[in-house]
Amino acid sequence: MTEQQTRRISPRSIGTSLDRVDGPEKVTGLASYAVEHAADDGVAAPLSLWLVTSTVAKGRVTRVDGSAALTHPGVTAVLDHTNAPRLAKTDNGELAILQDDRVGFRGQVVALVLAESSEAAREGAALVEVTYEQQPHAAELREDNATYRPERVNPDMETDTDEGDVDAALASAEVVVEQTYRTPYEHNNPLEPHATVAWWEQHDGRDVLTMFDSTQGVHGVVQALAPMLGLEPDQVRVRAPYVGGGFGSKGEAHAHVMAAALAARTTGGRPVRVAVTRQQMFSLTGYRTATISHIRLGADADGRLAAIEHAVQEQTSVVREFAEQTAAPTRMMYAAPNRRTSHRLARLDVAVPSWMRAPGEMPGMYAHEVAMDELAVACGLDPIVVRERNEPDRDPETGKPFNDRRLLDCLHRGADRFGWGDRPLQPRSRLDGDWWVGTGVASATYPAMRSPGNSARITSLEGGRYAVAIGAVDIGTGARTVLTQIAADALEVDPADIDLALADSLLPPASVAGGSSGTTSWGTAIVAAAQLFRADHGDTPDPGLHTTASAADNPAAEEFAFHSFGAVFAEARVNRWTGEVRVPRLHGVYSVGRVINPRTARSQLIGGLVMGLSAGLFEESYRDPRFGHVVTQDLATYHVAAHADVLDVDAEWLEESDEVFTPMGSRGIGEIGIVGTAAAVANATFHATGVRVRSLPLTPDHFLTS
Repeated sequence: MTEQQTRRISPRSIGTSLDRVDGPEKVTGLASYAVEHAADDGVAAPLSLWLVTSTVAKGRVTRVDGSAALTHPGVTAVLDHTNAPRLAKTDNGELAILQDDRVGFRGQVVALVLAESSEAAREGAALVEVTYEQQPHAAELREDNATYRPERVNPDMETDTDEGDVDAALASAEVVVEQTYRTPYEHNNPLEPHATVAWWEQHDGRDVLTMFDSTQGVHGVVQALAPMLGLEPDQVRVRAPYVGGGFGSKGEAHAHVMAAALAARTTGGRPVRVAVTRQQMFSLTGYRTATISHIRLGADADGRLAAIEHAVQEQTSVVREFAEQTAAPTRMMYAAPNRRTSHRLARLDVAVPSWMRAPGEMPGMYAHEVAMDELAVACGLDPIVVRERNEPDRDPETGKPFNDRRLLDCLHRGADRFGWGDRPLQPRSRLDGDWWVGTGVASATYPAMRSPGNSARITSLEGGRYAVAIGAVDIGTGARTVLTQIAADALEVDPADIDLALADSLLPPASVAGGSSGTTSWGTAIVAAAQLFRADHGDTPDPGLHTTASAADNPAAEEFAFHSFGAVFAEARVNRWTGEVRVPRLHGVYSVGRVINPRTARSQLIGGLVMGLSAGLFEESYRDPRFGHVVTQDLATYHVAAHADVLDVDAEWLEESDEVFTPMGSRGIGEIGIVGTAAAVANATFHATGVRVRSLPLTPDHFLTS
């Protein structure tokens, strides 16, 4: 493998609205998702696997009686901790299922049922009797129990930061905002539930595990499973040709993936198929932790910040630690000489939290941007003016210059397009019939990230065409399309001349589709491989020649702070009698570098805005601390925005190109759309009613005041 320094490319296809290259397969139903796959022809049809999950939050399994299940027609096996295959390593507590009798959370996998059909497997699972020795548990996040300090927060950030003298600056400040903001538990609910098909074979005298998995990263699944199964990475093959959404929940392998691997170990080579139910997803496939943000802002009467403090409390699981970086954006967003951030966790007997779209940034910026709105009100200033007066000239966290910080451009363009200038300064100023009407704004940011470990392979084909291969996964965002455009421009051919292969761990390695880093990381590797291919083989290569390369590290990463920015504007209408909140207008303006495909980019940004609107108005998972389980474990009780809730939502971006960051000039766009959106809606409801709500979601009861 050769490491190649990449150069900028001249866009021809980049910047055009190329139709999705996988569109015909999806609209005609030819796209096959994980649960629809079986092994190669000639192998028996898959057995169905059903997960039996614990009904206690903490304790030990004293007995698993599968006798009744085994007599049920179609049931072939029941596995539990007494007869499941042993793992070589058990350091990942989330994946180390059925290795002992301990129960770490309600909903943990305690047995597996295999059957000839999913119906038989489900019915058999209901017949399995599990008895427990129940132990006292802790399942409630409170301010008095979130006291544990993790070593690092996601992905590998300092837990605490402290600069200057925050307490002294707050004591001498003319204006102080000191409030607590809360966000609830939220659950990723991609349209396609998590699913896996797995089988074992012998190749050259070695065991090989093959999987189709609904995942955001095939190589990540290999890296997680192989050592635990006592295998070398080349003994595990994972494919994910089509994935129906993930929102972070499919960024890591979860327990059901290991369940499929272990169950398939017992079937003599017959494949095993598992689909996690919607209800089981609320305990087995990750979620966003609830957060408690204590924020203190100290400023002069003109709204210029002297001090910022953001102290976060959230939760993790005793089974496996995950610490969300909720205060991270506060460290770099606005100028202030005195700054302090911290993260503290409650270690609870609950399911393991994980990534959910913009982990950290979404809840953290909600708290910070509502606090900034409160500062504007306290100073009698327009909220945009307060943000203008606290615009830093360098990254406050690192001291590096920003490569491209255009937050104010986003705010000003959005204000002009939204009609912000007509806004009355005082809240509760406009009543339209029975509806109080107000507008709000919030800033958005997301780090521009480029993940290491990506390579791509270019192969020349007949007729001037090229095969491009990289193990990246398209989770429905349009990665197939934009990578085709990037490859076409890098090789100076038409997109129709590119044959792109993705989502197979046998292909060159690729990082996870997450952190808004996919297009950046994969595209840069493709450009590097294309440029080295041309250097090696020229412009008219014979068919069958190939080059594999990865991009060199970007030296500018040490010189600049790379972030994307945006501004979200919302209009809210709050019914004076019922407290119902409607958002008839929601508009985002973003600075994200060059947009590779306007059609797919707009879809991503609109999707983020809708998801942020949904978080602002509806989404809340409720965990009953008495029993340790999520009560709202379906889409009937876990409410998300429906068509009637999404009215005039629009997104646009500044025309720009960031070729210091990538040779394509682009930065990530997948997550910034959700950042700041709930805060803009919350600020709009305050402007409409004069009622400040500091806890999400913005349900009607908050506004039913005298």
